Amino acid sequence: MEVELHDPAVRVCATKRCPLASRQFDQLKAELLSSPLVGQTTLNGPFQSSRGFAATFHGEGVAPLVERFPSLIPYLAQVQGRPAVRALTPFYQRTLEPFPNAWYLNLLLVGEGGSVPRHVDATLRGPSQVEAVVPQVVTVLYLDVPPCDGGALTLFHGNEPLGSITPRTGLLVHFRGDLSHQVEPFTGARPGALRASLVLEQYTLPPEGLAALPPFQLDSRAGFGAFLRLHAGRPARTFPLD
Repeated sequence: MEVELHDPAVRVCATKRCPLASRQFDQLKAELLSSPLVGQTTLNGPFQSSRGFAATFHGEGVAPLVERFPSLIPYLAQVQGRPAVRALTPFYQRTLEPFPNAWYLNLLLVGEGGSVPRHVDATLRGPSQVEAVVPQVVTVLYLDVPPCDGGALTLFHGNEPLGSITPRTGLLVHFRGDLSHQVEPFTGARPGALRASLVLEQYTLPPEGLAALPPFQLDSRAGFGAFLRLHAGRPARTFPLD
């Protein structure tokens, strides 16, 4: 599904099958969903009933992220920056587009009946101190969608609905970050079922915005014990002695 905004040259949403091999997708899903960092969401407002964990990163922060979650390496290669922007840009307009340089990655777990009211993603607006900034692109990969009814992702331009996307396991969605969107509740799933999605907000920030952000930061409300379990078994760091 591709959603266009009036002018067919202005593409605001593109969907495709997950570009990862089956083994890579299964590893990504298993590593993230089994992480001890999964806890009550760190997001506020419409997300308060969800679970998950998140990471902010840019520049050198990619290395510690993939050290902790190696299964993200093929995922990021397929969706981070250039691939996402180009998915929304017709080939004849692909010239010198600015590409994202900062990211907010969020594992989002929502139970039956859970919904996300209409909103615009802007998680890094406050931390970057860049007024009114929104992502250039938002990328969503559905890791697990239980058999159910509802759960559609609907995109809006102003008050005008642009289209709805029905989630399914393995679906990859890119949409323009200035669009408001909402997620309808899903019903009829097995007891305790969760819909799992991996959301990547992709920002293009000025130098002062990047300087205000840590290169890498994990956000989790699973408690300090989760971080201890995450690092259990890692070799102890050594430090040079004078």
